[in-house]
Amino acid sequence: MWMFRRANPHKAKRGLPHRADGVRGRAWRSGHGLQDAQKTMGIVVMALVIADVEDYGDPIPVWVKIACAVMLSAGTYAGGWRIMRTLGRKIIELDPPQGFAAETTGATIMFGSAFLFHAPISTTHVITSAIMGVGATKRVNAVRWGVAKNIVLGWFITMPAAALVAAASFGLVHLVAL
Repeated sequence: MWMFRRANPHKAKRGLPHRADGVRGRAWRSGHGLQDAQKTMGIVVMALVIADVEDYGDPIPVWVKIACAVMLSAGTYAGGWRIMRTLGRKIIELDPPQGFAAETTGATIMFGSAFLFHAPISTTHVITSAIMGVGATKRVNAVRWGVAKNIVLGWFITMPAAALVAAASFGLVHLVAL
């Protein structure tokens, strides 16, 4: 946002999307693929190793890469618009310079965590936090903190809820298998 502090707001809002959208969009999509597709492939390969279909240390089969890419794309196509609407309109009304700052920050964090730290991170957490941060630079009250609170609560509820569903599924399979 500091880059746009002296820019004519009308020119920045009108000209920025056309000039910078290609670079920031490609960087964001590549970072999303680097993070989420890799995690999905890891789960599929782990299942293949456990089922003795693949051996530990084998390269990832091409069909797994293609299937994960197709499913990630299909999921984004099917439900991504709701996420984008929530992030781009309900947390804060983003204008092009703010969107540019949030996506650039998110892509930098995703690439940095992937290449420097070899660590998987949640792309949703990254972009949501970046959007809240960009919104707070305008003024803290510009962010709709009630919406942000619901998103963060969802993050904290997901892990225990997934653990309970997994435990219940294991118990059910264990009962049926006996």
